[in-house]
Amino acid sequence: MQIRIATRQSELALWQAEHVAAILRDHADVDAVQLVPLSTRGDEILDRSLQKIGGKGLFIKELEVAMQEDRADIAVHSMKDVPVEMPEGFCIGAVLPRAASADALVGSSLERLDDHATVGSSSLRRAAQLKLLRPDINIEPLRGNVNTRLGKLDNGDFDAIVLAVAGLQRLGMEERINHVFSPDEMLPAAAQGVIGIECRVENVALRALLADLNDSTAARTTLAEREVARRLQANCQSPVAVYATTVGSVMTITALVAMPDGSQVVRDSVGGSADDAEQLAAQLARKMTAAGAREILAAIDKSDAG
Repeated sequence: MQIRIATRQSELALWQAEHVAAILRDHADVDAVQLVPLSTRGDEILDRSLQKIGGKGLFIKELEVAMQEDRADIAVHSMKDVPVEMPEGFCIGAVLPRAASADALVGSSLERLDDHATVGSSSLRRAAQLKLLRPDINIEPLRGNVNTRLGKLDNGDFDAIVLAVAGLQRLGMEERINHVFSPDEMLPAAAQGVIGIECRVENVALRALLADLNDSTAARTTLAEREVARRLQANCQSPVAVYATTVGSVMTITALVAMPDGSQVVRDSVGGSADDAEQLAAQLARKMTAAGAREILAAIDKSDAG
């Protein structure tokens, strides 16, 4: 089988696609693997927030079109960028073992940040939790690929910025990290640190091959986290954080919904059998909803629309 991989053109996206390509090339049923780098609207429009231009789904739409038009067979994504509702005809054929799920502060440690320091992040989830930790800091929008964001930090535009640990590790930039946020300080986005492989539902032979790559532990935590977000009716930009862990046969899921300024927050956890990941996610979403999570999200959506 020959496999064409649709990928974004950023350095991190290409690293992830090459990582998947290397794994596929070792598979007995794969004869050749080719990368199909594509530009997406999410990469091209950097002067407006994702909330205003349609969300993180803009990072993957062109990749799905390439699969529809038979220019590619699979697409490789950071799962945190994948909308919780998959478009008709597409599925996640496999997820790889989870890398680091945490966020990192780059440019300064949390303790050494000056009062009213300026921190760069366009994530409402990160902004809300930063405000809970340090109400005094100013958070300014920051978009672009990892190198672009680091360049703005190095240029003095920000006192510090927040980036995913996994991305920095994959690019060999781990030394730039000044502080790794613990789950108590900052919960990650759903499926952060997980690489997913998307394909067409109708391609049964390819789906069977991809199943060999699927990591069962990452698949369970990814399912649980994305199900919480789906049931809360969150999108990729919502200030929703979800983190699932498994120890033996026990899964614990913790979630947070907060106003971007940290003024309101709902946080809760559930635990139970890892085999019941979807049911645990539903249970947690119900608890969060009862505590007012959806009202917070509705208020944010209303302010964005205004």
